[in-house]
Amino acid sequence: QVQLVESGGGLVQPGGSLRLSCGASGSISRIYVMGWYRQAPGKQRQLVATIGSSGSTAYADSVKGRFTISRDNAKNTVYLQMNSLKPEDTAVYYCSRQEVGVEYWGQGTQVTVSS
Repeated sequence: QVQLVESGGGLVQPGGSLRLSCGASGSISRIYVMGWYRQAPGKQRQLVATIGSSGSTAYADSVKGRFTISRDNAKNTVYLQMNSLKPEDTAVYYCSRQEVGVEYWGQGTQVTVSS
């Protein structure tokens, strides 16, 4: 079993920045893909960004150039640096980890972009 704990959400004004963190613990594999997803009210959960154990990254078109996903393998932690935030970025952000054919999810952290 793998446990994921997110932190770093909150309220920010348009144009502001936030950094989300997701720490993994438990029976962790060295081969994995971790990602951030978000779900706005009334909408489906959508992929925001992923990072693999090799360091490869991928982003949704809507966040390219504004968000950066990174990792600290020593801390088993993935980060999502979010810059130039827009009201449409408002959502609950979920961390996920895929390894050994199993996907794990965090509890989610609310990000609200509003003036």
